Amino acid sequence: MARGSNDTPRQHDPLTEIVERDQTWPRMARKYGVENPVPPWKTSLDGMCDALDRAVDPDVPSGEQRRDDEDALTATLYSAVPFPESQLVSLAHSLLDRGLIGETELRERMATVRSRLEA
Repeated sequence: MARGSNDTPRQHDPLTEIVERDQTWPRMARKYGVENPVPPWKTSLDGMCDALDRAVDPDVPSGEQRRDDEDALTATLYSAVPFPESQLVSLAHSLLDRGLIGETELRERMATVRSRLEA
């Protein structure tokens, strides 16, 4: 995991902005009257983790590396973010740190998803 100058994990602007919006599932579910306690994106997150577990690319972090990253990130940058949002943001952070996705690509993908939701 990439570290900043004071040995804390390096911040990524798109993820910082997500955290600042505080759009956690309990808040959003209440806002829109949804009773399901599981966020609709949780199955996609689980599927992504399963796919990463099966990856043969040595640049793809193992399950153990992802858990270690998540532990470090939820203890520092994302300490105020509840689970499972913290798992999602930590995974994105880990993939950004490893160069498997870039901040621009992440922003573009987030914009695409947001446009679908707002349509």
